[in-house]
Amino acid sequence: MEAFELWPNGPKLETNKDVQPVGTDSVLLSNFVSLSGVRRCADLGCGSGVISIILSHRRPEMHIDLVDISPEAAACAKRNIQLNGLDSHLRVLQGDLRTLNEAEVGKYQLIVSNPPYFPIGSGTSPNSSKRSGARQEDTCTLGQLAFTVSRLLGDGGRFAMCGPAFRLSEALCVLSSHSLEPKRLRLVQGRLNAPPSIFLVECRRGGRSGVRVEPALIIKDDNGADTEEIRRIYHLQQEQ
Repeated sequence: MEAFELWPNGPKLETNKDVQPVGTDSVLLSNFVSLSGVRRCADLGCGSGVISIILSHRRPEMHIDLVDISPEAAACAKRNIQLNGLDSHLRVLQGDLRTLNEAEVGKYQLIVSNPPYFPIGSGTSPNSSKRSGARQEDTCTLGQLAFTVSRLLGDGGRFAMCGPAFRLSEALCVLSSHSLEPKRLRLVQGRLNAPPSIFLVECRRGGRSGVRVEPALIIKDDNGADTEEIRRIYHLQQEQ
């Protein structure tokens, strides 16, 4: 499949019908997360590898392990890593993140994830049955993800994820119950007066309680055009 540029002269990506398409949520999460002091990162449920590839462009010296249970997704992520010349710092581990033996306890300073949005039996089914695990919690629940993240992060390590706004309360409770204390929270709205559709959250393992709620990220202005912040995130020049 022919690759496309995520933005002009930016990362090149390819995908296929058996891998979840690149979504705005992954791009926004990649921009939201703080990379200060991070040497080693894990991307759990990496899909096509878009999050890790963007993070690598932000911090080229960072080592990232990409994990996905889907052979098709893992193969796609490997191709995209090669396509962007990132083989020396990024590697793909195909397997179940819940039983990941390659990663040692406390190995990572940062873990990122764009997990399935819907509990088992809810949400719309994707066109390909091989993509169902990217949409629904068929192979990993939010609680199992949080348990794994807490095990793999070192003390003070950070975890960043995105999710649907309707599961925000559940997510914050689950994360806190696994010693992943939410520290930054940002809601994403399609328009200024629209209800939030997505949340972005960054947690600290073993952190003290107290979360900073940041201004909402608005995708479109009143005229239906991309907001200035979205254009900045996608590296688009300002219209003259």
